[in-house]
Amino acid sequence: MTNLPLSNHKRLVSLDVFRGITMFLLVAEAASVYHTLLHANPEGSFLHNFFEQFTHHPWHGLRFWDLIQPFFMFIVGVAMPFSLNKRMSVARDRSKVTGHILKRCLLLFLFGTCLHCVYAGELVFELWNVLTQLSFTILVTYFLLDRSWKVQLGVSMGLLALTEIMYRLYNPEVPYEHGSNFGNYMDQILMGQINKGGWVAINCIPTAAHTIWGAICGNLLLSKRSEKDKIRTLVVVGILGLGLGYGLDLAGITPIVKRISTTAFAFASGGYAMLALAFCYWLVDVKKVNSWVFPFVIVGMNSIFIYLFAEILGHRWLYSFIEIFSSGALEPIGVGDSLIAIITAFLTLGAMWHLCYFLFKKNIFFKI
Repeated sequence: MTNLPLSNHKRLVSLDVFRGITMFLLVAEAASVYHTLLHANPEGSFLHNFFEQFTHHPWHGLRFWDLIQPFFMFIVGVAMPFSLNKRMSVARDRSKVTGHILKRCLLLFLFGTCLHCVYAGELVFELWNVLTQLSFTILVTYFLLDRSWKVQLGVSMGLLALTEIMYRLYNPEVPYEHGSNFGNYMDQILMGQINKGGWVAINCIPTAAHTIWGAICGNLLLSKRSEKDKIRTLVVVGILGLGLGYGLDLAGITPIVKRISTTAFAFASGGYAMLALAFCYWLVDVKKVNSWVFPFVIVGMNSIFIYLFAEILGHRWLYSFIEIFSSGALEPIGVGDSLIAIITAFLTLGAMWHLCYFLFKKNIFFKI
């Protein structure tokens, strides 16, 4: 197996691992791995309940899958100080770097809106995709990168406070109810419709906090503070985030609702993101337990490409194409439909992983 240059001290390998695992989980979802496993087990069984964690909570509550998008936003933020330092060392012109960021955000916005056209099978204008939201959070975070962590933290808290105020002013009695909240109102203005699943476009405002917090953590890891101090800081702040998020929820002040990214959700998911980064950093960069990371890292190396590929082709064409052969070979020997679906899902996941491996071997990396 090919080894990555893990000894390169200038690269934060733990961030590559964190990104790679997150993207691998997203690709597995696109390959229908969780869907097929969920439906292969009866409701109420342990395995059904376990695989239900790989679906979004319908409204008030938190499942594991609700953390994937905040993780993605957070990871982008962590990488930004590293990326800026690298680009400035090459370009030595901040205006060129700013131009690149503006172009990147525009492309992310276009990719996100185009994905909704693919989903709908026609031209539509919808802003619920993670890429459209990421285009906003990157832009906000970029213009804060040169500021102190106190200013960055202050802006993130201001965005969360703004979210809280908007929802409460619009509908003081039931500010977080699906169908009648401020996010639904803004969607009617922006797109003339409400998302049936409860997602709202203005999630980009509170979730910008995830990217800003990521940048703060990135600067922390770039600093000359000791490894032990860095880990301790991440763990303490992560636990504080969990305490705030779950505390707001349990106290009945603000519920944890991922679909509208309430402040309680932002704090709780941000806390989990910091703890996950602390664990990866401790395990991979400090303890050097990295013999297992290669399969995940290569997925993260082409993160935007494989996300778009999985969303456009993985969900639809690739699974159906592989199913022709898996079903054709397994049905005649008596394999059941549920098992065929599971096997097809894992074959689809394997095909997309191998595409990432092929690009890695050919030294092809898609950047925007």
